[in-house]
Amino acid sequence: MTKVLFFGQLREQIGSSELQLPEHFATLGALRNHLMAQFPHCQAMLAPGSALGAVNQTISDDQQALGVGDEIALFPPVTGG
Repeated sequence: MTKVLFFGQLREQIGSSELQLPEHFATLGALRNHLMAQFPHCQAMLAPGSALGAVNQTISDDQQALGVGDEIALFPPVTGG
């Protein structure tokens, strides 16, 4: 089981703040590709460089290996001012 949390505009576009996926994904990139296929209307927002990914509350790149029970979060980049 893979737990994915969505924040900001992603949460609004996906229509949920959290998904529980029965599949296991080897990497964050594999999970991202699955989500882009599952939610084609969100492809631009989910694409690498658009959505930041975190694994167990640590910002991670798409090569990050995923383990059983990991918590994955995807969110748009944040800016401050």
